[in-house]
Amino acid sequence: MGLRYNVYLDSNRIYTCKKCKTHLSNHEDIISRNFRGQHGKAFLFSMVVNVNETQPVERNMTTGRHIVRDIKCRQCEIVVGWKYDKAYEVQEQYKENKFILEAELLSQVCDLVV
Repeated sequence: MGLRYNVYLDSNRIYTCKKCKTHLSNHEDIISRNFRGQHGKAFLFSMVVNVNETQPVERNMTTGRHIVRDIKCRQCEIVVGWKYDKAYEVQEQYKENKFILEAELLSQVCDLVV
C-alpha cells in the first residue's frame, strides 16, 4: 500500500472531516444546500478531495432511483456522504458525478483576516 498524501485546499472556507479534520472541499464548490442525508442537512458539491469511494449500489431515494457510491474520509475511513454515479430520472441527471457531504459529519475552517 504506500504512503497516503492528502490534498490541502487553499480557500477562505474549507469543509473538513469532523473526526480527523482532513480537508474535503471548498465552500465555493457547493452547488446546493437543499439536500438531506441520514444525519440531516447535506450539501451537493461539484468536487471533493481526500476520499475513497465504495462499490456502486442502486438506491431508491426521495428523488427517485440512483446508482451511488458511499464516500469515506481517506484518513479516518468514516463515511462522510456519497457520490451520484447515475440518475434514472432526466430531471435528476444534473447530480451525476457530484458529491453529497452531510453537514453533521463536517467541520468548517474559516480563514480569519486581521
